[in-house]
Amino acid sequence: MFTGIVETMGTVRSIVPMDSTASGGGGFSITIGDAEIVLEDIHLGDSIAVEGCCLTVTEFDEARTQFKVGVSPETLRKTSLGDFQVGSKVNLERAMSSTTRVGGHLVQGHVDLPITIDAITPDPPNSLLLTFHVPQVSGDTDYLRYIIPKGYVTLDGASLTVVSVDTAQRLFSVMLIAYTQEKIVLARKQVGAKVNLEVDQVGKYVEKVAVAMLSGEGGGTSVIAEMIKKMVDERVKEVLSGAK
Repeated sequence: MFTGIVETMGTVRSIVPMDSTASGGGGFSITIGDAEIVLEDIHLGDSIAVEGCCLTVTEFDEARTQFKVGVSPETLRKTSLGDFQVGSKVNLERAMSSTTRVGGHLVQGHVDLPITIDAITPDPPNSLLLTFHVPQVSGDTDYLRYIIPKGYVTLDGASLTVVSVDTAQRLFSVMLIAYTQEKIVLARKQVGAKVNLEVDQVGKYVEKVAVAMLSGEGGGTSVIAEMIKKMVDERVKEVLSGAK
């Protein structure tokens, strides 16, 4: 578990293909340097979020300046890590400890899907408004429905507040103040670049409980269903009356 507060920006030092017949099953072994801050108290097998992806530390140097992680083919398919190049800057955060301050929000480090930057708009004097396009994926899961104004999203491992959502165009935006621009990789990316998205897990849990209640699963009752129906009906009446 993570907080979505990036601790430092590391640098990709090497990307080495792994033998598909080895235990890694293909993919890449990636070495990341400039990582002194996140390696202060790390042990082999511990987790570090790299661009928002929870990865296991498999090796680090004696001086604790760089570490290695293995990236599987599945991770490469589901995230932006396949776009890494030697020299790429990456956001790093250690897994939470029992004394960690939760300055962002609870983050699993499990990327839902990569999205793209649709627009970057300066907001004087020194902020940036970034707009993202969320693709419609196959199946029943539409991650855009978990994104709400003033809610949280995690982008490349950074916890950010949603400014606006355009459901019709499948867009949402976040604001980066000057301080944040200096601390995370996202501010260095251009329009069209991939960004790892993890939506707030709370929305998923609420949806699951609500669906179970309405369908009668898990001990759901008709009383709960009637309460939800009543609230929806009242909201519809408000909208219709306001349109007259």
